Amino acid sequence: MTPMSVVPPPSRLTDRKRDAIVQAAIAEFREHGFNGTSMDRVAAAAEVSKRTVYNHFPSKEELFEAILGQLWERSQSLADVPYDAGRPLREQLLDLLGQKMQLLGDASFIDLSRVAMAEMMHSPERAQAMVARLSEKEEGLPRWIRAAQQGNALRAGVDPQYAANQLHGMVKSFAFWPQLAMGRPPLTAPEQQQVLADAVDMFLGFYAMAPGKPGRKKQPQ
Repeated sequence: MTPMSVVPPPSRLTDRKRDAIVQAAIAEFREHGFNGTSMDRVAAAAEVSKRTVYNHFPSKEELFEAILGQLWERSQSLADVPYDAGRPLREQLLDLLGQKMQLLGDASFIDLSRVAMAEMMHSPERAQAMVARLSEKEEGLPRWIRAAQQGNALRAGVDPQYAANQLHGMVKSFAFWPQLAMGRPPLTAPEQQQVLADAVDMFLGFYAMAPGKPGRKKQPQ
């Protein structure tokens, strides 16, 4: 007997309905934007009652926030590689960023990010509150940087989130923002590899411990 078979049927049905609502809402927001999407349209697309939609999501804002939460989770938690003192820093960082690069090339992710960006610009107060709640979740890269600092592999005295934002910024300037704002096509596989390699090399060139620093020798990159 598999673990799924012991889950009570009502829970499975509830989960299926919630997922159907979210997927229908994603399609509606992509096609019609935030203002053009209604809970009635979402209910019809999900093939559930309007009451069912409201039972899961009391408002369109909360439904949209749930979708942004999924985006955030996909973006920040895909590649959660723990720091390993026995592996080269460069190899670990390429693993950390590799899955995220795949996500940035996903057309659905770009479309939903564009909808989210438009709504955030339209309602900055709601955007600030939403981002504040979402950003409470620690992502994998700052956690990895913090561990590498504690292992004396990366420079100490630098905020891990600040350093992570720098590395992400180098990647997104080629693999996210041009596609989001200017409709550029996703990077090809060779382009992705070049962007990742160059970004990681520049990051390590600045943050990796240099030979002769107290406490350790520079780790292979």
